[in-house]
Amino acid sequence: MSGSTSHPQPSQDALPFSPDAQTPPRPVLVSACLLGLATRYDGRSKTNSRVLDFLRARNLLPIPVCPEQLGGLATPRPPARFASGDGEALWLGQGMLLNQEGKSMNAAFKRGAEETLRIARLTGCRAAILKERSPSCGVHRIHRREGLVAGTGVAAALLRQAGIALIGDEDL
Repeated sequence: MSGSTSHPQPSQDALPFSPDAQTPPRPVLVSACLLGLATRYDGRSKTNSRVLDFLRARNLLPIPVCPEQLGGLATPRPPARFASGDGEALWLGQGMLLNQEGKSMNAAFKRGAEETLRIARLTGCRAAILKERSPSCGVHRIHRREGLVAGTGVAAALLRQAGIALIGDEDL
C-alpha cells in the first residue's frame, strides 16, 4: 500500500491522564468522592477539579478508594466523628470514633483503612490524595465533637505509618 490512512488524533483534553503515550501513568490513591464517585456518608460526591487537574498535569493514574465502604459501611450511612483522639490515637487504642447514633465505628474504620493500604500495595501506590476533614481520609484536619480540629483520619494515619506520602485535597 502506497497511501496511509490518517486517523484523527484525540485532543489533549480527551486524554485523561497521560498525554505522553510512552510513559505509563503512575498510580496514586485518591479518595473516591474527589473523583466524582458518590461514596460520601450522605451519598454524594465532592468532585474536586484541582485534584483532577493535578492528576492530569503530573501523569498520575487515580486509584479510587473509599475506606469507609471498604470497611463494610453502606452509602449513605450515619456521619461519624471522633469522640476523642484522631486516627493515630485510634491505632494506639486511645481514640474513639462514633456515629451520630453513638455506636463505635472503630472496627469498621480500621478494617477499611487496612483494605485501603492493601490496595495501595497491590497497585504500587506511593502517594495518596485524600479528602480533608474526613474521619477516614483527613490528612491535617478532622471533625471531633467540638468541631473541626487538627488531626488525622484512620486510613490516613495507617497509610502515613506505612510510608505512603499524603496530600490533602485542600493542599492543592
